[in-house]
Amino acid sequence: MRSMVKRVGVLFGLAALSLLITAIAGGTWVGLLLANIKTGLRVPWAPVVMAVLVWILWQYLNGRWAPRSTSAARHEYLRARNVPTRIWIWSFVAGALAIISVAGGWIVLSQLIAMKPNNLPSLGHVPALSLVLILIVASLVAPFSEEAGFRGYLQTALERNLRSPFVAVLLSSFVFALAHLTQGFYWPKQLLYFLVGVIFGTIAYLTNSTLPALPVHIFGDLVMFIFVWPYDASRQLVRDVGTSHWFWIHVAQMIVFAALALLVYRGLRSISHSCRSVVNNSPREEEG
Repeated sequence: MRSMVKRVGVLFGLAALSLLITAIAGGTWVGLLLANIKTGLRVPWAPVVMAVLVWILWQYLNGRWAPRSTSAARHEYLRARNVPTRIWIWSFVAGALAIISVAGGWIVLSQLIAMKPNNLPSLGHVPALSLVLILIVASLVAPFSEEAGFRGYLQTALERNLRSPFVAVLLSSFVFALAHLTQGFYWPKQLLYFLVGVIFGTIAYLTNSTLPALPVHIFGDLVMFIFVWPYDASRQLVRDVGTSHWFWIHVAQMIVFAALALLVYRGLRSISHSCRSVVNNSPREEEG
């Protein structure tokens, strides 16, 4: 009984840690960006500083620097393991297809259910170089901090302590969705963030690494930053204006890309299993 209580306590602690990692990274980025706006964006120092801080955070969570007593555990929980090139490719294709489906779902649901749009700051007056740097770093902060916290520390612990990796992915995705309550408590948003968590969590489980989900996460943020969120406020509800051909195109986008993603995920599972079998068997072959 005590062992079970201790195990549950550790999992809750790691869930809180994953939320804290994300909050610190996101809050630091917002603070630096606001300070940079006040000093003038002709000199884009905030993205440079934040990129360095993200690198330091990732290195520390991967076991670098003191305290040495936790170094091995930090490295193991982040599980930033490199994988074969073909797994990188299959992971990205599977995740990108799923992200495009979710983007379509976001557009559809935002026209079916009234909810506060994800307003982005107006950057039309920002110099081109500053705008590019801000966009790049903004698409790096969340992927590195969230993959480390949710698919690294939390999901790794869940996979080890639960019999079902499927449940581990679902639970880490649930906590991931909770982290986005700052964007408003609307069930469509929470559902879609949960599904995004499943997209990344499945990749992390199948590849046994947090690395392959990083480019997918970056791609997803860029898609939402550029093609979806800037237009949230201008979308009208179907109940007020009816459906348009674009509405049905996005419905088709959601369904077709989801089906394609599932097919590629099946391929990724097969390839990952094959690669693990080769790794597990190779020492025995050498000994024999």
